[in-house]
Amino acid sequence: MVEEMVEGYVAANDHIIKRVGKRSIARANSPIPGKVGIVVGGGSGHLPAFAGYVGKGMADGAAFGNVFASPPAKPVIEATLAVNSGAGVMYTYGNYQGDCINFDKAQDKCREMGIKVQTVVLNDDVLSAPKDQAHKRRGIGGLFLVWHVAGAKAEQMASLDEVVAVTAKANANTRTVGVGLTSCIVPANGKPTFSLPDNEMEIGLGIHGEPGIKRVKVRPIDSVIDEIMDSILADLDYKGSDVALLVNGLGGSPAEELYVVYRRVKQICDANKINIKFKHVGNQVTALEMQGTSVSLLRLDSEMHDLIKNTTVDTCMYKKV
Repeated sequence: MVEEMVEGYVAANDHIIKRVGKRSIARANSPIPGKVGIVVGGGSGHLPAFAGYVGKGMADGAAFGNVFASPPAKPVIEATLAVNSGAGVMYTYGNYQGDCINFDKAQDKCREMGIKVQTVVLNDDVLSAPKDQAHKRRGIGGLFLVWHVAGAKAEQMASLDEVVAVTAKANANTRTVGVGLTSCIVPANGKPTFSLPDNEMEIGLGIHGEPGIKRVKVRPIDSVIDEIMDSILADLDYKGSDVALLVNGLGGSPAEELYVVYRRVKQICDANKINIKFKHVGNQVTALEMQGTSVSLLRLDSEMHDLIKNTTVDTCMYKKV
């Protein structure tokens, strides 16, 4: 499935990307002279993440694994070689054991070849670990916002150290909480990943079906979003700040429901004097056909604000308007 998906994906977007391996892609004009290359990746099943953000203003290359499984080192290396212009390459991906192991293997191999590679691992999922163990947290919907900042910096022909620094800063200022209403079916298994009764939802559910912090009875959406936002605002002081906001769909929730979510999120932001400077509502980091949503906030300083504001983005599955 994955390789057939890649074949169709490249054919449908060949004005933006090219295939550089069975499970790796790069921008069609890669490598771009003097530009730091950004390589993202992870398991399949999360589109638009990760391949959907390859293009102008975001990532330069991506590597694919099986559904919900890390890409091996080989496609990561293929993507690295395709985007390396001599200015260095940054890896950035969610904090999952398989991704960390295989991207590190690829990093070591590429460094042996003389390529400058640095890594920023993303961990925005508030409920996946306590605040004092934030290094254990997963990377989920906030990836989209962080890559927006990272890609904008690289598009300015900044140095590798500068791109890494602003990516780490964006990650440190991003928080996400999600809720799941249903499981999803991994094609290879042919059955739901877990069982969730029709009258229950899971707060803090991961994008691979990892358990959240609790299961609760289905209740009105405002109550659910209040709990999500309480968790986010308790973890980082956003009051009075400018933010970028993502209301993300997990793949199976209709757009109408996501706009109901955004309505409540905005009410809470207004009440806390949180200024929404950039916003997006839609499926960005999904879990196949799982029903549910996540909310991500990125606290902006002047540098990150201007990077998002002034950079044109044109990728396979996202175009900033």
